[in-house]
Amino acid sequence: MHTKKEDLPTPFDMPGIKFGMQTGQGGMAVSYWEMPAGPIETIFEGLPNNSCPCSHWGYLMKGKMTVYYDNGESEVIKGGEVYYTAPGHNMQVDEDVAGIEFSPEKELLLVVDHIKKKMNDF
Repeated sequence: MHTKKEDLPTPFDMPGIKFGMQTGQGGMAVSYWEMPAGPIETIFEGLPNNSCPCSHWGYLMKGKMTVYYDNGESEVIKGGEVYYTAPGHNMQVDEDVAGIEFSPEKELLLVVDHIKKKMNDF
């Protein structure tokens, strides 16, 4: 698999957010996303602990975000940094961000399905 980030399939459309994702890569999914500054925690409401149950390995291309974990810990990730986020997290986008992530496909698809359902409820 190889493609431009702009050509990744888009599983859903949200105002102000770009999200492209490719599955079927040995049990992993690759995604590219852009988000404006602001809170996004409500997107995970309804999932266990109202947080993302999926782990992610990524590279933040630009911006800054704070990741909050269910255990009370937090960390700031800045543009130009590679990172790992463990299951059970939420985040605040401190500055407009763009990133590339690799995640376990099965868990990420559960999160994507949850987001699609939330969007249909509005």
